[in-house]
Amino acid sequence: MSTDTTLAGSAAGRPALAPLTWGQELRATFTLAWPLVIAQLAQNALFTTDVIMMGWLGPRYLAAGALASAFLMPFLLLGIGIVGAVAPLVAQARGARQIKAVRRVVRQGFWVAFVLSALLIPFLLQVGSIFDLLGQNPGTTVLVEQYIQIAVWSVIPQLLIIVLRSLLSAFDATRIILLVTVAGVVVNAIVNYLLMFGNFGFPRLELRGAAIATVATNCVMFGLLLAYVLRTRRFRRFYILIRFWKPDWIRFRELFRIGTPIGLTILAEVALFTGAAFLMGWLGTDEVAAHAVALQCASTAFMVPLGLGMAATVRVGIAYGRQDPDAIGKAGWVAFVLGTGFMAFTALLFITAGPSIVGLFLDRDDPGNANALYLAGTYLVVAGIFQLVDGAQVTAAHALRGLSDTAVPMVVAIFGYWAVGMPVAYVLGFVAGWRGVGIWTGLAVGLACVAVILVSRFAMRERLGLVGTPNA
Repeated sequence: MSTDTTLAGSAAGRPALAPLTWGQELRATFTLAWPLVIAQLAQNALFTTDVIMMGWLGPRYLAAGALASAFLMPFLLLGIGIVGAVAPLVAQARGARQIKAVRRVVRQGFWVAFVLSALLIPFLLQVGSIFDLLGQNPGTTVLVEQYIQIAVWSVIPQLLIIVLRSLLSAFDATRIILLVTVAGVVVNAIVNYLLMFGNFGFPRLELRGAAIATVATNCVMFGLLLAYVLRTRRFRRFYILIRFWKPDWIRFRELFRIGTPIGLTILAEVALFTGAAFLMGWLGTDEVAAHAVALQCASTAFMVPLGLGMAATVRVGIAYGRQDPDAIGKAGWVAFVLGTGFMAFTALLFITAGPSIVGLFLDRDDPGNANALYLAGTYLVVAGIFQLVDGAQVTAAHALRGLSDTAVPMVVAIFGYWAVGMPVAYVLGFVAGWRGVGIWTGLAVGLACVAVILVSRFAMRERLGLVGTPNA
């Protein structure tokens, strides 16, 4: 692909670009995706670091941290999904060579981030009352509340980061995203080590220390990305902060129109795992701790097809912006093959090496961890089974987002996760007596249902009229 140096004016009258071969599309997707994949792994390492260090504090703290994340993440990811509409819209503007649209979309993306933060933070601060209503253990609820009351303020920088990441990804500048994310991992680990355990004379704040680290890390990452965009010639020309307070209601509404279904789709999936965490809470502390470990491992593997999916959104969006149906198909299918291929590898890894992997999270020498270790290894085997469908559904969903097709995938996700996945999890877990294994099997069934429908939808994109003219 050419760079964006010719991005100017309208799409009309520009020379046609030579179609890419499958091999060229594979190289273009891989070049765009590998920094995003590693950045997603590094981003997940932020949470993995927290989980590992919480495990060092003990199963009680790990269980509280898992429940806190299970409560916070669905709402955070709802916001991230809505703000994430910046990515396909900027990619489409790049494909259509509409430079002013890039600036306007990014500027309104910041507006949407602040509006969502103002709505989410007051609600999240009510975590103590909500957990009381849900019948969670009072001692665990106190620890959860201590964490959330601080960590909730990371919502603002995290949403702003997504706006800048979307801009940078749409113009293939993914290496800076990787570098900044790795820097965030380092900052998070250092602050965690100092404040969670009281090392080098710092106060021992335990879960509060982890929350402070989360806020500080995201503020640092946002500052670094913003400095890069404002100071680098390639992006400085967009003047993203010029007339920042000038409204552009058309694009503001467009971000919500496209982004809200994305956010609700993500929410439906994450809420499925959140619901599973609460079901585990009814089984016991060991089950919650084991669920947290297995889920962290599955989430780490998921970062690879997620990064490939983000690349698919950009590649499909650019092709959609320049109205190239052949390029749309190649971009989507290349990401799909790469994503599912990787997940086949992780499926084998989880099934064959599950017990060894979970030993990284809980101390094997502590007899009190024996049951949690056994359960985590068992859950990870089930997670290995659904790796393929998880990779398929995320790459298909992101490819459809490049076409601004978000409403129907949202309905599919809600149906698959909540009309299929959660009922199966409850029936197998509690009625059939499979306990935690039954809950994880339900998760697998829900993911499989969504994967089949979304992949079929992308395959029939032209017949369904999805390859039309993007909004100007």
